[in-house]
Amino acid sequence: MTEVMTDERPQTALPPFYRDPRPLSSEAHAAWRLLEGDAGFAAEAAYVPVVASEFARSAQSYPLVFAMPGAVPVAVLGLERRNLFVRDGEWTRESYVPAYVRRYPFGFVATGEPGHFILAIDAGSGQVVETGEAGIALFEGGEPTERTRQALAFCDAYHAESEMTRAFCAALAEKDLLTERRADATLPDGRTFGLQGFQIVDPAKFDALDDATVLDWHKRGWLALVHFHLASLDRFQLLLARQAGLDPEEQDA
Repeated sequence: MTEVMTDERPQTALPPFYRDPRPLSSEAHAAWRLLEGDAGFAAEAAYVPVVASEFARSAQSYPLVFAMPGAVPVAVLGLERRNLFVRDGEWTRESYVPAYVRRYPFGFVATGEPGHFILAIDAGSGQVVETGEAGIALFEGGEPTERTRQALAFCDAYHAESEMTRAFCAALAEKDLLTERRADATLPDGRTFGLQGFQIVDPAKFDALDDATVLDWHKRGWLALVHFHLASLDRFQLLLARQAGLDPEEQDA
């Protein structure tokens, strides 16, 4: 988990899932269409970024940790390069689907101007077709269709949440609350797994926060985020149970 990245800042590698993100243009992509798809694109994702507004729901299904570098909050989906919550292209119904997953194949890319971003789509996605009549049009008559406008609104909201989440993570770092951890586990069949490159909030340091900070964080809703994060760490047992429940052929795949 040492290369978690979000697509809201400059980066040296593509963010998870994306192969060929391109800024959408009514001229260049006038004929492009979007097909219905499943969650198969996320089948090998062992983690995905989450934003602050998702902590409560995500913590019910996944461990939430802070990936290094940058203290990016992520939901851990597997113990190796496998998403234990996707099977045959379907996300398990009882588990929350993170917004990062739901927005795909759309996203935002920087324009080069500080603080400015533009809607993009992953041209490498199997849901995107450049010609034909199948699927939903992205543009009609030179204007974005309803589907494209919905994607823009969703990505805009996600970006705003990402900004607020970064402020929360910066506060954790400023108070020196994050500590590096490694998770090691052994399955009943003797297989071992190690997860590293992440941080968690140190409970002792969190409990020792001064009163002024506690009051400020309470007003901002940040205290609740820390509690959701700490409670979510129990979900590592869920990952172990899911990993142990795989068929031998799936474990070797």
